[in-house]
Amino acid sequence: MRTDLEQVFRASYPRVVAVAARVLGSRDQAEDVAQEVFLSFGRSSVPAAEAPGWLSVAAAHTALNQLRSGRRRASREEAAGGADTVAPDVADAVVTRDEHRRVRAALAGLPRRQAVALVLRHSGLSYAEVAAALDLSPGSVGTIVRRAESALRKELNRHAPSE
Repeated sequence: MRTDLEQVFRASYPRVVAVAARVLGSRDQAEDVAQEVFLSFGRSSVPAAEAPGWLSVAAAHTALNQLRSGRRRASREEAAGGADTVAPDVADAVVTRDEHRRVRAALAGLPRRQAVALVLRHSGLSYAEVAAALDLSPGSVGTIVRRAESALRKELNRHAPSE
C-alpha cells in the first residue's frame, strides 16, 4: 500500500465525493464510488502530484459506469413491470426525481470524454484543472464542455415527455 495514501485521501476526498455526487445525485452512492476510487489509487503508481486530477477523472468514470449499469437495471425492471404507482401528494417530488433521472440518463449517453469534462467542470474544477486531469490543452476544454452541453440538451429534448 502507498505511504502517501492517507495524505492524498485527506486532501482529495471531498472533491472525489463531489464529482461522483454530481453524476449520481446521491451522496451515499458517491461515497461508495470514492471508496472504490481510493482503493484503485492505493494500488496505482500515480505520483502524488498528479493525484487530484487522476482521482477526479477516476471518480467521474466510476460514477458514469455505475450510472450506466443502473440505467440498464432500471430498463430491465421496467420491462418486468416493476413500475410504481404515484400518490398525488408526492407528485412534485416525483417530477423532480424524474427530471434528475432524465439528466443522468442523458449524461450517461454522452461520449465519455465529453461527459467527464462536463462533470468535472460543473463540479467546480477550473478549465486548467480539467485540462490537466484529462490531458487536454486548456483552450480545448471550453469547446468540449460546450459540445457536451449541446449534446446533453439535444438528448434531453429528444426524450422530453410529451405534455
